[in-house]
Amino acid sequence: MKSLISLSLSLLFFSFSIGAIELNDLQFLTEEYPPYNFTQDGEKKGISVDLLAAAARSQGIEINKQDIEVSRWARAYRTALIEPDTVLFSTTRTKLREHLFKWVGPLSSTRIVVLAKKSRNISIKNSKDFAQYRIGVIRDDVGEQLMLELGVPRGAMQETSIAETLAKQLAKDRIDLWAYEENVANWWIKQIGYDTGDFEAVFVLREGELYYAFNLAVEDLLVEKLQRGIHEMKSSLNEAGVSKYQEIIDSYR
Repeated sequence: MKSLISLSLSLLFFSFSIGAIELNDLQFLTEEYPPYNFTQDGEKKGISVDLLAAAARSQGIEINKQDIEVSRWARAYRTALIEPDTVLFSTTRTKLREHLFKWVGPLSSTRIVVLAKKSRNISIKNSKDFAQYRIGVIRDDVGEQLMLELGVPRGAMQETSIAETLAKQLAKDRIDLWAYEENVANWWIKQIGYDTGDFEAVFVLREGELYYAFNLAVEDLLVEKLQRGIHEMKSSLNEAGVSKYQEIIDSYR
């Protein structure tokens, strides 16, 4: 009887301690961050969404796009830090975040900038110049983190979880500057009906690359499997000499 109880407890412990055994067992978290990841007519779309599905498929794994969870960035970011078997994307890889996740990519180059309306004629020469302006940031976003690294006080920043809100505030002069990824910011400016030509990057915070960020508890074998899939998407060429990766990029231009 003791042996039976011991075996039962061992099996119970194993069932609670085992992690994901395949890529489609993982929980994928993302945000509204077009053109990389977004929802349109109830469908999960974007460069990173399509690349994830295609890279996994190249390794014999089907990931259902509808199983990807879309939420606000701050919530998704914290979940990916804490919860085993979670993956966050699209995530800018920085020194601050380097040891917080396991990384797969790169998915795309990225430029984090500070945007302003051209009509304001705002000039930023160094970090001290930011103190006189109202700066919009997404909570826990790389834009906010880079501003803090520059020594910009939190009191100068207006936090929110919704990029569309900041696009409207910038267009209506409720904030002076917006620290965010350039392509995504321009997408939202178009969405609210404004001309991106009326805005300009007055300061470049960081040029880098976007990645899939895996919780540190995810098995290395799964991380390596998706990395192989990404490499295959970039190296497999069609008859015209265009990679599957580039085809995905081009479909969102």
